[in-house]
Amino acid sequence: QVQLVESGGGLVQPGGSLNLSCSASGSIFLLYTMGWYRQALGKQRDMVASISTGGSTNYADSVKGRFTISRDNAKKTVYLQMNSLKPEDTAVYYCNHARPMGAKWNWGQGTQVTVSS
Repeated sequence: QVQLVESGGGLVQPGGSLNLSCSASGSIFLLYTMGWYRQALGKQRDMVASISTGGSTNYADSVKGRFTISRDNAKKTVYLQMNSLKPEDTAVYYCNHARPMGAKWNWGQGTQVTVSS
């Protein structure tokens, strides 16, 4: 079972930036498309970005042009660079694999992102 540890969240003003990191244990990470997900209070968890093993990326419309996902396979880490943050980006952010089939790995603790003036 892969263990996931997210970090890098915090409180930022609208228009600000944050860079999130997700470290994964186990080399199986290298075989999976990875995704960043977020869950706002009282809402379901949704995927906002994904990156394939080869580096192809996809983004939810709500973050397209503002967020950039990347991965460092040697470090078994996935990143999410978030720019031009908006209050509606406030949520707990998680990473996990992005395959549509099969159970997700155990979710990490997530990292809280709060966008507020």
